[in-house]
Formats: sequence, structure tokens, C-alpha cells
Amino acid sequence: MKKEKTKKSGPAIFMYCVITLCLIISTFCFYLYYGNIINKGAILWTGVTCFTIMYHLWLRLIMGNVTKLFKIEYTMGWFKERSFEKKLYKFLKVKSWKDKALTYNPELFSLKDYSLQSIANTMCKAETDHLVNVAISLSTLLFPLLWGQLWIFALTAFLAILFDIQFVLIQRYNRPRVVRLIEKKKH
Repeated sequence: MKKEKTKKSGPAIFMYCVITLCLIISTFCFYLYYGNIINKGAILWTGVTCFTIMYHLWLRLIMGNVTKLFKIEYTMGWFKERSFEKKLYKFLKVKSWKDKALTYNPELFSLKDYSLQSIANTMCKAETDHLVNVAISLSTLLFPLLWGQLWIFALTAFLAILFDIQFVLIQRYNRPRVVRLIEKKKH
């Protein structure tokens, strides 16, 4: 049974607030700098930094909606557990930190409201979203064409990739357990 979503989660509200704040700050800084009102590098780079943060978050929201257009199911080959994964998760100690990560829509993972199959498919969608976000993060490497300073954009791309990879790892760590429960229920 699927419940209608009535309100945004804390992380979702925070994300929208950061996007809005960064849009305002970057617009104001670009106005000051490019309008030749204050030609200080600090004004430009404050604007560029806020623009880059806004860009990363905004595209994540957009692509999260785009991936809804595709049929993504836990039975697809890409989402199967690989032989090396258990050792990797143990090495990275995923079990110890996975519950501390923010969840954009935690209600979508509720066993009370959704079937195991639905949750497994949601996990696959979340993994797909975060893999797409990894690719999006690399697009900021084009920003130096406007502003120079490749190292700054390389650093933000790297940090954004690390941020998204944690969620890919969490989904891939948790999903096999859900799939085993699905298989157990079938028999």
C-alpha cells in the first residue's frame, strides 16, 4: 500500500533552502562583480562557490525526477550483488556508518507502508540517481572555461563524487538483505 507524500523530509527542506540561499548569494555577487560595483576576487569567488553548490544540488533534484521516467527494478543485472562487494563493504566498514547518512525521502523505505519489492526497487532507483550524480559532478570540470582555477572545480567534483558514492555503497550493501527476504517469502 502506497501512502501519499504529505510533507518534505528535513534533508529535502535543507536542500531546497541551500539552493535558494546559494542562488541569492551568487546572483548578488555576480551583480556586484560583473556590474563593476566591487571588482574584488573574493566577491567573484563567493559567487562562483555558491553557484557551484547550487548547481550540484539543483541538478541532483532534476535528475532524481528524470530517472523516474525509466523502469528500474531490483531484478535487473546491474543491481545484482557482485562477488567482491562483501569484502569491500567490510573494508570500508559500511555497516558502522550507513545509518548515519541522510535520506532524502526516508518514508519510501518504510516496511509499514511499502512491500519488500517496492523497497528493493526504490533502493535501485536511489543507486541509479547517485550514479547519475557522479557523472553530473564531473560536469563542473567545464566551469574553468569561464572562471579558470581548475583545481577548485576538481576539488568540488571530487567531494561531490565522494558524497554520492556513500549512498551507492549503502544501497548496494542493504539491497541483498532485502532481496534475500523477498526470496524467502516466495518459498
